[in-house]
Amino acid sequence: MFQHMFASMNEMLDQIMGQYEKAGAQEKKQYEEQLNELKKVSDTFIEQWLEFEEKFADFKERQANPDLSEVPEIMASPSTDMKLPVIAAVSCNAADLEIPDEAAEIISKGQGYYKLFMFRQAALQFQTVIVQSPECNLARLFLGMTHMHLQNWNEAQRHFQLLIALTDFPKWLAMGYNALGCIQAVHMNLAQAEQLFKKAYDVCPSFKDALNNLKSCQETPQQLSLYFGSTELCCL
Repeated sequence: MFQHMFASMNEMLDQIMGQYEKAGAQEKKQYEEQLNELKKVSDTFIEQWLEFEEKFADFKERQANPDLSEVPEIMASPSTDMKLPVIAAVSCNAADLEIPDEAAEIISKGQGYYKLFMFRQAALQFQTVIVQSPECNLARLFLGMTHMHLQNWNEAQRHFQLLIALTDFPKWLAMGYNALGCIQAVHMNLAQAEQLFKKAYDVCPSFKDALNNLKSCQETPQQLSLYFGSTELCCL
């Protein structure tokens, strides 16, 4: 059913795209109305998908951890899904693992957009959390990663610098240093990039992206393949 629906939507969008430029003012107005309707249908489906995803993840998490006594380790690598658990760690002293109740739903929605590669929409969700709860390092981590995908290097750098200043969690420190190293490498500041990759590896040796990036800078500096903890970034 959904396959047929999206096939029809894509067909209608193709028709509009093919005829829009040559259309008159009145026809363009009609096309705009049709586009708005298509967008409403798409948004409704995404909202329903996000709701399903949240319920499904919550059910699986409860099956795996009936008492939710432990917060799962966060794994971030090019081949690992960046869907992180959204739970409030009641008995944990580390601010990194504490998510305000009012922020959890927004973060979950942002993660859904992120998983769909809708990075602009994801950034709006994570930015909302940061405004409400500046101490929420999970949202800041995702916001920095989102800006990396959007190639907003200055914004990404700002958030990862703040993350490093605010977190004590080795994995997130390593991801912060590694992302900052990627930004330096993008601008061909390879000496600074290598220092940051070394620091990331020293902080958390299990986070292999930093070591791979360091080798890339040393071995193939003219065509870098950089891993910033979410996906592969190729810099030509």
